[in-house]
Amino acid sequence: MPVRHTTTLGFAALALLTVPACSTDTAGAKPAAVSSTQAGPSARAAQNTAPLSSAALKTRQLVESDLGNGYLRKPERSARHDDVTVVGCPALNELGGDAATGGSLTFPRQAKVTFTYTEGSNSVVTEELYSDSAGKLSESIGRIFDAMTGCPTYQVVAGGTAIDMATQKLTAPHQFGDEQWSQLLTFSTGGQNTVVKQTAIRDGSVLLIVSNSPALVDRHLDKALAKATAAS
Repeated sequence: MPVRHTTTLGFAALALLTVPACSTDTAGAKPAAVSSTQAGPSARAAQNTAPLSSAALKTRQLVESDLGNGYLRKPERSARHDDVTVVGCPALNELGGDAATGGSLTFPRQAKVTFTYTEGSNSVVTEELYSDSAGKLSESIGRIFDAMTGCPTYQVVAGGTAIDMATQKLTAPHQFGDEQWSQLLTFSTGGQNTVVKQTAIRDGSVLLIVSNSPALVDRHLDKALAKATAAS
């Protein structure tokens, strides 16, 4: 049974549901995935347990000079509210559609930035930082990722647009942080496909999510984590 839920489209990858999908060459990409792996405690974990403020998180975000030449910061867009209907995925239905739209990521301490890469027409990378207790971060992001990949295919209707979704788990980069999740998402609508990679890493009281263009996520993940978890 479809579940209709009105919420803010906040999860970076799924914010694409509110804009026209771009054609993407998906020959080398498989429909998406998520994997959660718990590593041993990081060296900084004991010293990084107190939540950071939003202002502190902003100082730990990537900037153009961290990424190199050819990157432009995109202006922040105002939050958009749409009716969202999830069809064909019981795991998402149990969450009332929140997992499909990122509505559960409502941590008060957060910062977000998106960059476009001028050498690729569809090259975008988004960084999200959140801070709270380790337990709250782990439960919330794990719940969302598990729900999003609870079904290999499902459909989301957002703002009157129907999007076919495909998901599949990826191996998480277990050498980083305390917990890790990673996935590919394939959005299909109007005969066009958009492939998005999403990797989340929790290190102590900081949660990092890097998403959008798969190549750019892989290229900049380590830089984003190093800056996000650097000692003050």
